Amino acid sequence: MLNEREIESCYLGQFIPVHYHHNMLMDQNRMNAFQAAIAHAVRPGMKVLELGGGTGVLSYFAAQQADKVYCVEFNPDLVIEARRFLAMNPNGQKVEVIHADAFEYLPPEPVDVVICEMIHVAMLREKQVAVIEAFKERYLARFGGPLPIFMPEAVVMAVQPLQQDYNFHGFHAPIVQFQDTTVAWPGTLELAQPAVYSVLDFAEATGSLIAWRGSFTVEQDGTLNALRFVTKNVLAIVQERGTTIDWLNHYMTLPLVKSLDVVAGDVVNVAFQYRAGASIPSLQASIRATLAPDGIEATAPVAIRTAEFA
Repeated sequence: MLNEREIESCYLGQFIPVHYHHNMLMDQNRMNAFQAAIAHAVRPGMKVLELGGGTGVLSYFAAQQADKVYCVEFNPDLVIEARRFLAMNPNGQKVEVIHADAFEYLPPEPVDVVICEMIHVAMLREKQVAVIEAFKERYLARFGGPLPIFMPEAVVMAVQPLQQDYNFHGFHAPIVQFQDTTVAWPGTLELAQPAVYSVLDFAEATGSLIAWRGSFTVEQDGTLNALRFVTKNVLAIVQERGTTIDWLNHYMTLPLVKSLDVVAGDVVNVAFQYRAGASIPSLQASIRATLAPDGIEATAPVAIRTAEFA
């Protein structure tokens, strides 16, 4: 029998089956960004911990420089596969694959870098925030400070109003969509510029509540029937160049319960809130989009940083 956490983990994406990981390995956007960020952050002599290691590919990247890598994975099938794959690759012997719960595991020694890629668009479904915050508490209790560097170091999230085509061969189906960020989607009309609604800094205390209210000034006529959620993961900050190494998740487009006919110059007020790691429907149910009365100027957006609810 599965316990309550295991049931929730299966539902929310913590127990991703082996066959799905092929998609991750084929995602060049993800792989290139993490390889570059790990090569920048991990130096010879370092100790690295990966929480939620999957196939072990990110631990493999770290092992090219680190002296030791602890790779924690909860799915027993993936533990077997990760050990098998790492044995086939250079420096794989530096990686210890551990079958354990990321909510509970602590390495036997202090580490310099913690890699945790339990990331979904808008920080939904997967338990990135909860896992990292629980790890910080355990780590400080065992080893004291300072905390290791976390990868990603931060997450920037934005939202954008859209007119989205939901007709499929004549079949109307308003459904959540995930869109490649490098493709121009002919059925998508951007009605205003995106607005940042939350910034998570994993070096700071990070609570679970994410909430936002703000306004958009519509730039072209259309029907507002969806919101696009954008998630940029700041994997590493390259201080010497004043740049970052980023990974942009696929866009997530959520249909609105009630659409709004808008014209250029209209002001639309939008509000929503949800908890990191919660379901997509929980965010959908909270969304409110209304036309502002004539003559009311757009107000400055208000983002609630999760640190305020730690």
